[in-house]
Amino acid sequence: MKFSERKGFKDKAEIIQKDGMNDELRNSLWNVLDLLIWQKERFMWNQYGKEEMDEFSTALWFQYFKKPIDSRPNDSYRILDKIRDYFFSCFWYEVYDFLEWTLNRMKDKKLVTAVNNILERELSGYRFVSGVFTDITGDEELKVLEDELSDNTFPGVRSHLQAALNLLSNRESPDYRNSIKESISAVESIAKIITDNPKATLGQALSELEKKSKIHPALKQGFSKIYGYTSDEGGIRHAMLEVPSLSADDAKFFLLSCTSFINYLKTKIEA
Repeated sequence: MKFSERKGFKDKAEIIQKDGMNDELRNSLWNVLDLLIWQKERFMWNQYGKEEMDEFSTALWFQYFKKPIDSRPNDSYRILDKIRDYFFSCFWYEVYDFLEWTLNRMKDKKLVTAVNNILERELSGYRFVSGVFTDITGDEELKVLEDELSDNTFPGVRSHLQAALNLLSNRESPDYRNSIKESISAVESIAKIITDNPKATLGQALSELEKKSKIHPALKQGFSKIYGYTSDEGGIRHAMLEVPSLSADDAKFFLLSCTSFINYLKTKIEA
C-alpha cells in the first residue's frame, strides 16, 4: 500500500474509484481483453478463413466508433494497435463505454466475470450487471466517508474507520475480514461514547438513546437486529467472519454502512 493511502492523505474518492480510473485499473482491464479476446484462437489469425477480428472490428467501426469501415487498417494486428491507442488515450468513462459495447457483443460469461473481478480488486465504483455498468457506491456515501475521516472529534472512531479503509484499499494484500472488524469496532467505539461506558455494547447505547427519546423504539429494534453481529461471542459477526469468500464488496458495504450509522448516532449525541 502506498504511503498516501496508508496514512489517509489520499482523497478517499481516488481510492474508491468512482470519478476516474487509475493506471492499475486501466492496465488490468486491457490485460483481461488481451488474455480472453485478442489471444483467443482464430481471433487475430485464421489459417482457414477470416479471422474473428475482421467481423469484430467491422461492427466496432460501424456501431461504436461510427467511422467509415474502409478506414480500418487492412491487417488485424494494425487494427488492434488502433484499438489499443484508443483504449489508453480515451477518457476514463469512455473505457467503460468501450467495455460495455464489447461485453454485450462477445456475450462471454467468463469475460464478464473476469472484468468484474478486476473492478472489485481495484476498488472501482462500478460493476457490469445485466448488460450495463452500474454504480455500487453513491456520491452521498462517499461524502459521508470523507467527512467522517476528516473529523477528529472522536479520534477512536476515526482511527477504526481509517484502519478499515486501509485494510480494504491495500491492493497488494487486501484484508477484508479485518477491515470488517475495524468497521464494526468503529460502531462499538461510538456506542461507548454515547453511554460514557468503556464496556458498553451497541445494544446498550441504543437503549440509552431510547430512554432519552432520541430514537424511536422500532428504529432501535431494527438497528439492534441489523448490527447484531457486534456481539463478540457466538454472534452473527463471529459466524460471518468465518465465511471464506469475503470480498471487497462485503468490506466496502460494511465500511460505508457503519460510517453512515456512526454519522447518524453522532447527530443524536449533539441533539
